Amino acid sequence: MLDSFSVCELFDIKYPIIQGGMAQLGTHELASAVSNAGGLGIIGSGGMPPVWLEEQIVLTKAETDKPFGVNIPIFSPYLEENLKVILDENVRIVAFGAGDPVPYIPLLKEAGIKILPVVARVDIATRLDCYPIDALVIEGNESGGHIGKTSTMALLPQIAGAVKAPVIAAGGIADGKGLVAALALGAQGIQMGTRFICSSECIAHNNFKEEIIKANDRATVVTGITAGHPVRCLENKLTRKYNDIEKSGASQSVLEDLVLGSLYTGVIQGNMAEGSLMIGQIAGLIRDIKPVKSIIEDIMKEAEETIDLLLNHKIWKL
Repeated sequence: MLDSFSVCELFDIKYPIIQGGMAQLGTHELASAVSNAGGLGIIGSGGMPPVWLEEQIVLTKAETDKPFGVNIPIFSPYLEENLKVILDENVRIVAFGAGDPVPYIPLLKEAGIKILPVVARVDIATRLDCYPIDALVIEGNESGGHIGKTSTMALLPQIAGAVKAPVIAAGGIADGKGLVAALALGAQGIQMGTRFICSSECIAHNNFKEEIIKANDRATVVTGITAGHPVRCLENKLTRKYNDIEKSGASQSVLEDLVLGSLYTGVIQGNMAEGSLMIGQIAGLIRDIKPVKSIIEDIMKEAEETIDLLLNHKIWKL
């Protein structure tokens, strides 16, 4: 059964499905819904201050008695303050992204917190595997938001075969077949972001959800390549302007000013032209908005059916 994988035991969850810690969208509404449905909900702290994070944790605790975690980007200006909130509120799982979590591992492990770094390179994964982390999220460049250079299908088996920690696949996964593919490549679970944006519980503006539903396989673009901070977003007026300015040799400060506040403008306020709309390439597969519980149950049902089909269908000639 798919609920017997070690990540389920590790995080005390029913299904090997983790919600990506999306800034602006990984709020108590979504995190609690995912946890209540048997997955692992994650509050996405992004660049938010400690008072916001504390409120989100308190609200999540009020809405679920299941395990949940908090995603902390290393670049957050409130990193240390938010870690203190996590300790004070007795959060048991922390996911780290966008930077080196090593300096903070001793503090969290002393408190008995499970640590889940997000990585996009083999060398970083093998380095972190030397520390007392609990699992690794392997994020391919199909993902939305900040990405690396290697696809999930190429990256996942390389890391899974090189580390001792359980690995969780992220990037390009939105259904049960994707879950089975990830398991076949060495993962013990999956992390999804884009699929959960199109859930009833996600606070994303409906304009954004509808754009995801309309998206095709070529709907996203990557910005920030020359600056060394690639980000995958839905192509729109903002991304075209950003890429034009970036190619002209604009300074990093000019580029940062262009996108300042644009994530909120897009995903919360619903400005599809001038907002930053971080989604993954798998958006082309998503065609509906439904409750988190239905999303997870449908994925698990399809995964079981796919495994049964593979077991009973020989693809080679005897």
